[in-house]
Amino acid sequence: MTSSDPHRDNRAGVRRTVWRSVAALAGMFAFAFALVPLYDVFCQVTGLNGKVNNSAQAVMHDGVDESRLVTVQFITRSGSGLPWQLEVETRQMRVHPGQPTEVSFTFDNQGDEESWGRAVPSVSPSQASQHLRKISCFCFDEQRLEAGERRDIPLVFQLSRDLPPDVKTVTLVYTLYPVEARNAPQQASAVTLEGEQS
Repeated sequence: MTSSDPHRDNRAGVRRTVWRSVAALAGMFAFAFALVPLYDVFCQVTGLNGKVNNSAQAVMHDGVDESRLVTVQFITRSGSGLPWQLEVETRQMRVHPGQPTEVSFTFDNQGDEESWGRAVPSVSPSQASQHLRKISCFCFDEQRLEAGERRDIPLVFQLSRDLPPDVKTVTLVYTLYPVEARNAPQQASAVTLEGEQS
């Protein structure tokens, strides 16, 4: 029967502890890295936190519910680091669920050089985000503005007919954030209510 070397056993234990710690750190890093996209997907699916779909949706043709009107409010905010202003032609309107509606937003680069930005939407109450369909929206793409440039871009949206009856007001907030410059400009394509590309 051979006696074990306590120093060798101690070194083996330290190596095991180090490898376990490294594996745990790698796992925590991978989890943290995946947490944001997983949260975004979860919010998009459930409507939690007012997250909305960021891709174009088709107009629903199941009729307009003329028996009710919903107030839609628009709020614009400028994030730090971007010398842009975002304005909307009307701050509030009343629409029927199922009615495609267009409203114009104006982007204004007040800086002295071209820059890129993106308008990130959120909706309240959060349950309404499941019932807001964006048919055409500048939020689908990053925008580039030359120094001093102003550009009008429409938002075409539709509230679904199955919007809960207790929702009387829907607030749509767009916050501007700077993004890194890209090699080629991407512009949000304007779509009219008749579905024609302009």
